[in-house]
This record gives sequence, C-alpha cells and structure tokens, in this order.
Amino acid sequence: MELNDFLAHVAMRKPLDTPEIMELLNRMSDEARRITFELNGSYHTMEEIRALMSRLFGRPVDDTFRVFPPFYTDFGKNIHIGKDVFINACCHFQDQGGVTLGDGCLIGHNVVFATLNHDMNPEKRAAMTPAPIVLGKRVWVGSNSTILQGVTIGDNVIIAAGAVVTKDVPANTVVGGVPTKFIRNIE
Repeated sequence: MELNDFLAHVAMRKPLDTPEIMELLNRMSDEARRITFELNGSYHTMEEIRALMSRLFGRPVDDTFRVFPPFYTDFGKNIHIGKDVFINACCHFQDQGGVTLGDGCLIGHNVVFATLNHDMNPEKRAAMTPAPIVLGKRVWVGSNSTILQGVTIGDNVIIAAGAVVTKDVPANTVVGGVPTKFIRNIE
C-alpha cells in the first residue's frame, strides 16, 4: 500500500486492520521518528524548523507557520496547516486520520490530537478506526487539552486549558472541562 491509497482509505473512515496497512504505518512512523528526532534533538532557526516540518508533512508549510519544539507525531503525512498557525512545545499529533488546523490557530503546550480509536469488542480491539480532527480559523486550544477523533471545531473557538474535546464545537464559543461543556459565546 502506498501513501495516497492509505489516505483515501482513512478518508472513508475504514478500519486500519490489514497487513498492508500495518506495513505502511510502520514505514511512515519510522520516517516521522527520524525527522522529529532531528527536529527535537538540537537548536534550529524558525526557517530550518519550517523546512523540517515541510519534510515531515510531505508538503510545504507557509512562511508564517511557527512551532516551538519538541513536536511529536507518529505519522506526519496527514497534517494540514493554514497560515499564521502557532504550535507551542510538546504537542502530540496522532494524525493517521487527519489533522487540519485553519488559518490563525494557536495551539498551547502539551496539546494532544488523537485521530484513532479502538473497537469496544475485545476480539477486535487491536484494529484502529480513523476519523479526522478539523479546526476552523483562529481557534485557540489551551495547554494540556486533548481533542479526540472525528471532532470539528468551528471558527474563533476557545478551548480552555486541560479540556477533553469529544464532540463538535460550534463557532464563536468557549468550551472547557472533561468532557468539554459550553461555557459562553464569543461576541
């Protein structure tokens, strides 16, 4: 299986449960680890960081993109970043199912994006099911938050620090808690 076949497979939210898929995931994980070890292992200018992130994502990142390493991912090739995005240190992107950050997003320290889930049936538990995470424009995700698979977050949302986002969040709102609950609207 090649990358484009895999991306088409996950776009349909089909289980990741074949030997061909596992072989591709192992290969992509190995490449992601090589690049993130290089990124996280020593000082780099922001221009050098953007070049490493472009290699990691398999496509150029915008000149306005900034990230403070360390940065972690176990796949890398299904992350899509808009303009003027900032990712703070120690974030984890489990991006096999796809992570999209719209223009102007701000991601706090230690945020986790988890796009995979396991089956409730113990006999099928090893299989993973992907679903994308999509953030609209100007979303601010507070430190130590976790966003789970299949969640879409609307424009201008604020996610309070430490939140666990399990469901879609409408635009122009503030949410927080475990699991997240509506706090207030943004005027």
